[in-house]
Amino acid sequence: MSESSAEAVLAVASATGAAGSWRRATGLAGAAIGVVAAGAAAGVALERLTVGRGMRTRARLALDSAGPYGALRGTPGKARADDGTELYYEVDEVDPEAVPPLSPRRRRLFGRKAPAPVTVVFSHGYCLNQDSWHFQRAALRGVVRTVHWDQRSHGRSGRGVAQTEDDVPVTIDQLGRDLKTVLDAAVPEGPVVLVGHSMGGMTIMALADQFPELIRDRVVATAFVGTSSGRLGEVNFGLPVAGVNAVRRVLPGVLKALGQQAALVERGRRATADLFTGIIKRYSFASRDVDPAVARFAERMIEGTPIDVVAEFYPAFTDHDKTAALTHFQDVPVLVLAGIGDLVTPSEHSEAIADLLPDAELVLVPDAGHLVMLEHPEAVTDRLADLLTRAGAVPAGATVSGYGSTSSTARPG
Repeated sequence: MSESSAEAVLAVASATGAAGSWRRATGLAGAAIGVVAAGAAAGVALERLTVGRGMRTRARLALDSAGPYGALRGTPGKARADDGTELYYEVDEVDPEAVPPLSPRRRRLFGRKAPAPVTVVFSHGYCLNQDSWHFQRAALRGVVRTVHWDQRSHGRSGRGVAQTEDDVPVTIDQLGRDLKTVLDAAVPEGPVVLVGHSMGGMTIMALADQFPELIRDRVVATAFVGTSSGRLGEVNFGLPVAGVNAVRRVLPGVLKALGQQAALVERGRRATADLFTGIIKRYSFASRDVDPAVARFAERMIEGTPIDVVAEFYPAFTDHDKTAALTHFQDVPVLVLAGIGDLVTPSEHSEAIADLLPDAELVLVPDAGHLVMLEHPEAVTDRLADLLTRAGAVPAGATVSGYGSTSSTARPG
């Protein structure tokens, strides 16, 4: 590690240090973060030689004010999970002008009463929120009914009641029950398409594991994006063997200690924002020419996740194993998509899912990382639109709008 890299890592430790066991924990944190961040920190050090802190701050503010990403809003709703946690969701309804009318033949087939519309339900990943589907939401807006929700303790949803009041660990099974709660509130009837990224895909698997009859009776298609059915404890995050072993050994304890000093750590995160920007970009994207406004958008979402929530959710991924639940998707169209450069849930995990669902469409996107739906929205939206057409969710004559549209005023919710 270079001297500049070491200085950047020491900044993390000094910004979050305190007495006793807390100091020991942050010492381990510095070591673990140092392994992960060495390359990013070197880039940050170089940037500091040429760009002043004030200029970097002004650039962030400019991107935040000008970037329309995440500005799309729908009709809000709230559902209450089985432990009392308030779950926030939004609904984008179909725009009649965007969908061709039913033909006389189709009206006769369905009878006098029109069938319930297909609803596409999007579940986001760890440390993100519903806005991570911005491009896909913009493209499908008005064409098909969609539901976007924030997982517990993320976005606009409330902090997990079981976690804050009863100290109950978060589990992927709990997230599956949360999704069932949202479905009951926002989509009480009619066919459903489930779309999940990363933790969101795991949530869908947990839903299927606990409510297989719902998958059988109502789900007409599913998309798993950058996710895994298990064995996440074996992921090396692109690190050398020695580095990943060190991270695995100390990270759970480090995160727990950090979560117990949330206010102090949040100040440390702000003090070392440049370093974490490099880390976030490395583990979110694989291509070098990502739109800076998109990268900043992803950074804002991740920064917006409190450190105690980050710590709270992390152990659940090691325990996650929903391979058996994939059998419930064998009779519906399935899209399995991943970025080849994904360091968080490597594309091999998507290939393993596709191996268990031989009729699924497997799409591996070159030059794409974990946030493939933001990095290459055209690839994700095109394949998703095709899946929806095959499932009958999007009429053949409907036109999916440009996936690059980011206007917050187009068909506002």
